[in-house]
Amino acid sequence: MFIKPLTAAAVCLAACIGISDALAAPAGADIAQTAEPIRGVNLGGLFVLEPWITPSLFEEWAHTANTPVVDEWNYCAILGKHECQSRLTRHWGSWVQEQDIATLSDLRINTLRIPLGYWALAPNGSDPYVQGQIPFLEQILNWASKYRMRVILDLHGAPGSQNGFDNSGLRGDIRWTKHPSDVPRTLDALASLARIANQNPSVVAIQAVNEPANWGVSKETITQFYIQAYNTIKSIAPQVTIVFHDAFLPASEWESLVPRNLTDSILDTHIYHMFVDDVIRFNADEHIRKACTDGQTIRNFNQRTRTICGEFSLANTDCARWLNGFQKGARWDGTLPGSQPVANGASCHNQENMDAWSDNKRAFMQRFAMAQIQAYEQGTGWIFWNFKTESADSWNYIKLARNGIFPTPPIGRSLNVCPR
Repeated sequence: MFIKPLTAAAVCLAACIGISDALAAPAGADIAQTAEPIRGVNLGGLFVLEPWITPSLFEEWAHTANTPVVDEWNYCAILGKHECQSRLTRHWGSWVQEQDIATLSDLRINTLRIPLGYWALAPNGSDPYVQGQIPFLEQILNWASKYRMRVILDLHGAPGSQNGFDNSGLRGDIRWTKHPSDVPRTLDALASLARIANQNPSVVAIQAVNEPANWGVSKETITQFYIQAYNTIKSIAPQVTIVFHDAFLPASEWESLVPRNLTDSILDTHIYHMFVDDVIRFNADEHIRKACTDGQTIRNFNQRTRTICGEFSLANTDCARWLNGFQKGARWDGTLPGSQPVANGASCHNQENMDAWSDNKRAFMQRFAMAQIQAYEQGTGWIFWNFKTESADSWNYIKLARNGIFPTPPIGRSLNVCPR
């Protein structure tokens, strides 16, 4: 991997883009007294494939019964390394363009969270994955510096899969930490990210691992890994803040998940309104109340450890095509196996087509957006999933903001949707 030398100009840039802002605020500081909070988007669907974000990449298997092509592992396994390399190289060079970063800057987004899989950083030659992501990552980091944006590098996929989701690279069983090489390889990947951070001052944080599932990996194992990850990254890039996901644990267990002596850290919680049966049935006001209540939870823990909502969207249905997995349906209309429609006649038709939204739905989406960013700015900030999508409009920040659903600038602290 080519790593450019760190120039004096790059050192200057670290101060100029304000990378010490919210990310470097000490634990226990009054967040209202620090610089602006994280207001970010995820660059999902780039270095870790998700069929629902870029369905065009998976379309050729859409009607193939029982196809194994449900994630990046099997995408490459079926295509073979040569063809997979060719297709993904084209994808890496096209999904995120400089104009996207310029647009996000114009929309007053200040932070980019970039998901990567371990296979881009510490590959196992026997895996079907292909490499070549790093030059494209470096290009995005250069754009981030140009547009004065901060970057969080997020290890989104770990060996064996830390959650069994397609967004880990491999859908199915949770095998991470089950093989003796899993944790060492994960730490090697984080060390690679730390070295990249040292050469790119726009990188202000590294996420140890995205969404480790506490039902497949014990809380104790996750905490021990977090300690190892913290020490590994800090030994190479001491200036970088370490981000830890809450492992889907309730707020009552966050205190024991992240030890207090990991002082330069951020807790990341992901809040969605469509994956749980009772929440997807909420009416508009109930969705707003939940967002405001979640903000209070974040505010409370933020006094102990800086806390962000690192993923959320405006979807109040799971109607985005393949959101629940390739070729899977939706809870909303009862097409997901084992589900029932949320209401008689519930339909996914045009739920993700902004052009077809009624005035009432647009008004709700605006209010929902404002409630969430106001709520999450009671902590250290928020990162929307995703910067764009091919067809799922309630997950497409650029399109939502350009159409007035998100305010520009997206200053949650100035809003009054949630009670103060």
